[in-house]
Amino acid sequence: MARTDWRRPALLPLEDGYKRVRLLVAYDGSLFNGWQCQSNGVGVQDVLNSGLSEIYKCSVSVQGSGRTDSGVHALGQVCHFDVPVCQSAIPDGKVSAALNAILPPGVRVLESSSADGSFHARFTTMAREYRYYAVTSAAMLPSDRGHLAVYGRLPGIALLDSYAALLYGTHDFTTFASARDESPSRFRDIYESSWSLVSDMFGRTVYCYRVVGNAFLYHQVRSMVGTMICMGNDGSTADDFRRVLESRDRTLARTTAPAAGLYLYRISYDSGEYQWFEEDPDGKRQRC
Repeated sequence: MARTDWRRPALLPLEDGYKRVRLLVAYDGSLFNGWQCQSNGVGVQDVLNSGLSEIYKCSVSVQGSGRTDSGVHALGQVCHFDVPVCQSAIPDGKVSAALNAILPPGVRVLESSSADGSFHARFTTMAREYRYYAVTSAAMLPSDRGHLAVYGRLPGIALLDSYAALLYGTHDFTTFASARDESPSRFRDIYESSWSLVSDMFGRTVYCYRVVGNAFLYHQVRSMVGTMICMGNDGSTADDFRRVLESRDRTLARTTAPAAGLYLYRISYDSGEYQWFEEDPDGKRQRC
């Protein structure tokens, strides 16, 4: 899909007398009812808005690169906010320290910096990277609860990776879209898609699925992961998985994977990072 087909709105100029600040945020999703402000629980956006409003002594609202569901974590969420220059006694680079002093421990601001009207946390995003982590129940530790997906058994990594390779490229992902997704198009670009075995801080072997795309449908990543694991445990072939993807039939997707294993890992605003995908639509230079 060409970037010219992304249908993004034009950026509005900053209001007179305002400036924009960019934040890099990490959070423990098990403690929040998702990213967005909620009427039935606390979202990460709620606590950031509250902390910033306390710092600047005026109402402040952050805009994120995208939403994460309840229970989904972030290591690299990006957001921004606009604030009157007259309220800005704190240097932009020091906002992270000021916020971390008052935020609950489940949210940390890793970095704060100045931005201008050419930057928008959501609408200038070029790529989003998610990682999904899973272990077997036999290897589970008490601290894994709410932070890793736990399965009774997991397929061989080579079989899972053969499925993942088929997700690379531009596809209609209707099969893996929630019925609640309201996107006008189900086509998405997937730049990277692979399974690997990684070691955690305790030296355990953990399953990791890495996926990078221009954007994702509601529940798309968790649906892809859950389907791959279920089909792998059933011994389905890569051709079987290809048929499920190409069917565009939501009823053929398997159980959606738990939220606990999913991490918003990184947001890229570098237009050159995946420029090769624009020039290589058939995937001859796939970089998984």
